[in-house]
Amino acid sequence: MGSSSKMIFAVLFLCFSTCVIAGDPTLEFEWKVTYGTIAPLGVPQQGILINGQFPGPKINCTSNNNIVVNVFNQLDEPFLLTWAGVQQRKNSWQDGTPGAMCPILPGKNYTYRFQVKDQIGTYFYFPTTGLHRASGGMGMIQIHSRNLIPVPFDKPADEYPVLLGDWYNKGHKSLKNILDSGRSIGRPDGIQINGQSSKVGDANAKPLFTFEAGKTYRFRVCNVGLRLSVNFRIQGHTMTVVEVEGSHTVQNVYDSLDLHVGQCMSVLVTADQNPKDYYFVASSRWNLTASAARPNPQGSYKYGKINITRTIKLVNTRSSSNGKLRFGINGVSHVDAETPLKLAEYYGVADKVFTYNLMKDEPQEGNKVEVAPNVVNGTYRNFIEIIFENHEKTIQTWHLDGYSFFAVAIEPGRWSPEKRKNYNLLDAVSRNTIQVYPNTWAAVMTTLDNAGMWNLRSEMRERAYLGQQFYLSVVSEARSLRDEYSLPETQELCGIVKSLPKPAPTLEEDVMRCLVTLLS
Repeated sequence: MGSSSKMIFAVLFLCFSTCVIAGDPTLEFEWKVTYGTIAPLGVPQQGILINGQFPGPKINCTSNNNIVVNVFNQLDEPFLLTWAGVQQRKNSWQDGTPGAMCPILPGKNYTYRFQVKDQIGTYFYFPTTGLHRASGGMGMIQIHSRNLIPVPFDKPADEYPVLLGDWYNKGHKSLKNILDSGRSIGRPDGIQINGQSSKVGDANAKPLFTFEAGKTYRFRVCNVGLRLSVNFRIQGHTMTVVEVEGSHTVQNVYDSLDLHVGQCMSVLVTADQNPKDYYFVASSRWNLTASAARPNPQGSYKYGKINITRTIKLVNTRSSSNGKLRFGINGVSHVDAETPLKLAEYYGVADKVFTYNLMKDEPQEGNKVEVAPNVVNGTYRNFIEIIFENHEKTIQTWHLDGYSFFAVAIEPGRWSPEKRKNYNLLDAVSRNTIQVYPNTWAAVMTTLDNAGMWNLRSEMRERAYLGQQFYLSVVSEARSLRDEYSLPETQELCGIVKSLPKPAPTLEEDVMRCLVTLLS
């Protein structure tokens, strides 16, 4: 009797906590995804527009806001959006990756519902289906601090979103066909900035931003390309870095900065030069001295004193399978299943869709890869170390959904346990992407405190599409709403779970439904 009372009290407390979350401001959007003609490099081509725009609409929100986005897919292909950098606490159901969700079918719509819980910073959304990102469908996410939370710089006169990156004049369907045939898509045709490009001295160049002399402006900049690291600068002006992927940083000043694929940052620029036109310049050249992680001045989380419970060492590879190009990690090249991995796991049919832990925590000898869904078990609330080791001649960029991690080291050569003595265990930046230079390794640390099915991927879309990614399954054994939300009632089902009965609800879920019924 006593234990039942405690259980009901816990559920009631959870209900009231949920009500508090529901009381936070809600921002609602309705997006229509269509094809339209765009010309980022001056060559007209079919692009993917959101409400007729490329880049798509900006989500301008504040920490803890609830975000509701009703997406209407008016393309001729399935479509899915992910919100890169938004941690989706307890809610991988809304993460927008093929391993977590069914795609939105042509002519259908789906409403994403999530909260930007306890986050600030600069992020972006983009499509994860096929090679759609090569044709657009992306936009900026700006999460501001709440008014009562101090920010370590004065409020700027204005904020400008900048989505830049490499671009291909071939459309996403042509690029996908190239990859499906087993070939590489090769080097891009140029670099775009907010859907435009021009050359220095071009009399027809349109102004991207307007300054007022003496005022300071914040630029939120993300590299949304497919392949290349980008160096950017603003002619005649210095830039002060103030935020990297949700972490306020020591405010160092630079003439130019590197931004690797998938990465975002904020810089302050003061209009302190003579009034005239100045160029925002982006190039594919990069500079090792302008991209290292900046120490976090807050530095209050003592991650350096937590015992590491698991080390996962990842080595990316380029190889072939059945004569076709594949990219892999530790001998496994991921392929999406017809049934999203999260749904298969939730419905108890994971064994019919994938095998856990095909990929081992250490790289395998040889260059052969197994092509299969790549899912690794993670233990809830364990503190883990991930090593990214790059033996190739190109820069790699990695991203982890559902979490941020402490980027504690980037060094040349090969990693070994003795390298831990060189880690920054005091004030590393907490972020969600990490670059790994050629013949270099990088180390990150994180706590697996967010239950769900989370994608760890190469941010180079060619590499991710052809297998350089995996999913981290983090399950709370308690199966409690305290740790992870239930499957949403409106969630689309597909694959082998489409016709299956929904798993029996937990006691908490039953009580929640009763309370909702009573309150309504």
